Amino acid sequence: MLEQVSEFLWWECLWLPKNVSWSDLQDGDGLVYARPSHLYLALPCAFALLLVRYLFERYLASPLAEAWGIRDRRRLPPEPSCALDAYFCHTSHCPSQAEVRSLCKKTSWSERRVQVWFRRRRNQDRAGLCKRFCEASWRCTFYLFAFLGGILALYDKPWLYNLRDVWDGFPKQSMLPSQYWYYLMEMGFYLSLLLSLTFDVKRKDFKEQVVHHIATLTLLAFSWASNYIRIGTLVMATHDSADILLEGAKILNYAKWKRSADAMFVVFTLIFALTRMVILPFWLIHCTWVYPVERFEPFFGYYFFNAMLVVLQILHFYWGLLISKMLYKCLFSTLEGDERSDEEEEDRSDEEEEGKDPPKKENQRLDHTTSCRPRGRANGI
Repeated sequence: MLEQVSEFLWWECLWLPKNVSWSDLQDGDGLVYARPSHLYLALPCAFALLLVRYLFERYLASPLAEAWGIRDRRRLPPEPSCALDAYFCHTSHCPSQAEVRSLCKKTSWSERRVQVWFRRRRNQDRAGLCKRFCEASWRCTFYLFAFLGGILALYDKPWLYNLRDVWDGFPKQSMLPSQYWYYLMEMGFYLSLLLSLTFDVKRKDFKEQVVHHIATLTLLAFSWASNYIRIGTLVMATHDSADILLEGAKILNYAKWKRSADAMFVVFTLIFALTRMVILPFWLIHCTWVYPVERFEPFFGYYFFNAMLVVLQILHFYWGLLISKMLYKCLFSTLEGDERSDEEEEDRSDEEEEGKDPPKKENQRLDHTTSCRPRGRANGI
């Protein structure tokens, strides 16, 4: 049974063009071809990156946050209540008005007191500013080194300057060591992001992030197995370029360097639009959609790879819409959060709980993401 499954999984018609077999991609004459087994190290690499991330955030990002005066906001704990805690854990984090009245009867509390309890309880589960700063610092550092590594792997390759060369000799294109390490680190990174999603700052586009990471890993693994390596490296470098600026903008924003954060966010928006809305669909997807059929008949891998790229492009349009809204607020109004943020709610004073007007405080809400009082990875690959 397993042999039949394996035979079907590696059926040559799924992965390779017509009249090409796995035997044509055997190593020899000093040439090494990509094989799926090469990617087995992606999982150990992901765990290694999680360890490196832990050490980076603990011994570099956290001291830097302290030096820059980045501290978590003080949060008042909710009053002890077994009934409300059980409702919060098993039913809803945000009860409706009718549910609040029902809870008032169970607890003999006023509506205001129940609402304050839920607000404070929700805030307990939200990540603090230091955690957000550490996450942004780690991602910015990785994207910077990944982008530089991609440039080193691509700058002297003819297909960087002429996309038709991407398919020159396909699929009999030997693997280069720089391509292997570039793929391994990128796959390990996105696998580590997928493994850490439950522990990272949770955003409103959590489901979109899961789809993005899975689509990215699927694209990378499939492109490696099908020897779509050249176009794969171009797609990765295109995505990393904008992500550096996004994470850098968040870092500046958390450090309260608003003007620098706003300026970087504007630059990020331009680079995002150029790479994700122009280069990716009109150059790279065009390259994978049009040029291959000039050289060989379409096969399953051709359709599958292009379909996954289209999924990524749809996600980019979604994030592009959110980014455009943030840019508008940045330029024409004040932006206190991000369209993607799961924002912390104002924690009001005891006077407000009793129905009195609390003393006004300036700018209590923390900015939560991208710059421009920004936040959040609009990300892409």
